[in-house]
Amino acid sequence: MESFSDEERKQEARRTGVRGETYAYWYLRRQGYVFVARNYTPRGAKGEIDLVGYDGKTLAFVEVRTRTVRGDATALPELSVTREKQHLVIRTAQRFLAERHIGNCSCRFDVVAIDNRAGQPPVARLHKDAFSPQI
Repeated sequence: MESFSDEERKQEARRTGVRGETYAYWYLRRQGYVFVARNYTPRGAKGEIDLVGYDGKTLAFVEVRTRTVRGDATALPELSVTREKQHLVIRTAQRFLAERHIGNCSCRFDVVAIDNRAGQPPVARLHKDAFSPQI
């Protein structure tokens, strides 16, 4: 049995996250999204939005969740977007809109969940309007 240090686990989690975000980017591009930002982090504030792009005339703030599935695990990555995470994404989106001077605009919050299984292509699920800014 292999033993990984905390740092090795963190690095592997980062690599999985980056691969998932890259996969989600291309997956959503094929769905017609036009992106204006990746990994947006406001200056001097906590929070990050993985992808920001237009789906038609609607500006979508996209949270990407990726899990590596081992065995018959059934945990859904989209369920890891907690209320606390939703609040953080909403606050970060508000900063994005203010910094970019985007006024009256139709916006929504999407979640892309990606399951990785060894030897198989990733499986992506898009949840449009996954949560509301009126939480």
